[in-house]
Amino acid sequence: MQNVRRYADIIASLEGLMWLSLAWSISLSVHIGSTEPTLASLLVIGALVVFCWAHRPLRYLLRRYHIRKRRTDMWIHTLALPLLLAMFLHIMLEALLGSAWLPPKMLLFNILASAGWTTYVMTLLIKSVIHGFKAKTK
Repeated sequence: MQNVRRYADIIASLEGLMWLSLAWSISLSVHIGSTEPTLASLLVIGALVVFCWAHRPLRYLLRRYHIRKRRTDMWIHTLALPLLLAMFLHIMLEALLGSAWLPPKMLLFNILASAGWTTYVMTLLIKSVIHGFKAKTK
């Protein structure tokens, strides 16, 4: 059970990092005015999806319940909360400061999503340490 949990944590963390790289590449593409960073990120994500689909042991591993549960936790930390917070913060800052000093909404989302992903990974590390201590005491 501990190995399944560890694999689920690693896969969900890497998937979150993959989506973060896509979000940051979109911001970079808008900043430099070229689609190359976004296309490169999409190419890497597509290659990983094809590899996960074609590699039979990994495909079986991804079907387990813990993987889906960890992915849901990851999506909450990297997508749902940052979207709501970015919208709320942008509206509040625009009301207070005006639109001249505000960063783009996508950049605000990327910063909050990165903070959410880091929080998610740190939470997983702390849980792993706690489960390790519990296993040693038994």
